Amino acid sequence: MLIDQTSPKSFASDNHAGVHPDVLEAITHANHGDAPAYGGDDWTATFERHIEATFGPQANGFAVLNGAGANMVGLALTLGCYDAIICADSAHIATHEAGAAERLLGVKLMTAPTTNGKLTPTDITTRLGGLGNPHESQPTVVSVSQVTELGTCYTPEELSALATAAHDAGLLLHVDGARLANAAAHLHCDLRTITTDAGVDVFSFGGTKNGALAAEAVVVLNPALSTAVPFLRRQSLQLASKMRFIATQLSALLDNDLWRRNADHANKMAQRLAAGVADLPAITIQHPVESNAVFASLPHDAVRRLQERYTFHFWDEPSGVVRWMTAFDTTPDHVDEFLADIHKTLSE
Repeated sequence: MLIDQTSPKSFASDNHAGVHPDVLEAITHANHGDAPAYGGDDWTATFERHIEATFGPQANGFAVLNGAGANMVGLALTLGCYDAIICADSAHIATHEAGAAERLLGVKLMTAPTTNGKLTPTDITTRLGGLGNPHESQPTVVSVSQVTELGTCYTPEELSALATAAHDAGLLLHVDGARLANAAAHLHCDLRTITTDAGVDVFSFGGTKNGALAAEAVVVLNPALSTAVPFLRRQSLQLASKMRFIATQLSALLDNDLWRRNADHANKMAQRLAAGVADLPAITIQHPVESNAVFASLPHDAVRRLQERYTFHFWDEPSGVVRWMTAFDTTPDHVDEFLADIHKTLSE
């Protein structure tokens, strides 16, 4: 089915956006002649150098196909067959990956209720009572989402505190960085500040939600974990044969901070949207707007009427909470058109 190019901009997900022109140009540039398969090409080598330059000389980058795969490879590095992952109850691995961690990794998720989707050091320490007990799964890794599933961001200080709590207990810290770029843009810092410098052991760096066609990376900062990645990536079906087309997309995002420009623009469009509904008594913003997500509650009948024209989804239907997402290609006109219809719908 062809997409109606005249339809209003989707506010359902940044996955609905197209591909940034610079990323498409990079793919086209890589599409000349033959190149070795499975990452033995110049484009992949360039990407790996970008990772080292961005995150430090100890950083090893491995391009993969999608975010869930990046999480499974990254977490698999940290786990044994009787281990457990401490994470927020709203974490993507716990809610939106169809039980991949339980089925593919065969581990237990120790979830914690959170405020605005963010774990605290106490959430870690209170789940360590079973360490050494053969009757209980053994927590070995803490996994957090940056940005969280509720659109909030961990500060560098918060991440460092989590890393300290995890490392003091002999655990590792994993970050699901599907929207890592949006967090860095919001925090006005570089990517290294919220990964390498914060004490993270392994993380994913998302490209698909920030202008790439289909490209994510697993970045390993803990040298003890790097050796197993090539094998786990292959076993997890995340090793692309024509790797140059994946790696070059990530290089395009990292080159000249395209990742930041895309993420910063998406964040600003979310702020514009949130500000535009702030004066409406029928709408309540549910969480701080710190990235490119706006969580708002509004009457169900208004949601249904707006969904006749715009694409977005309920986040919590019984409570009337929806999630509106913006992307690198969302324009002020897109937002203002949506806002005008929201105001009109609520006034009817």
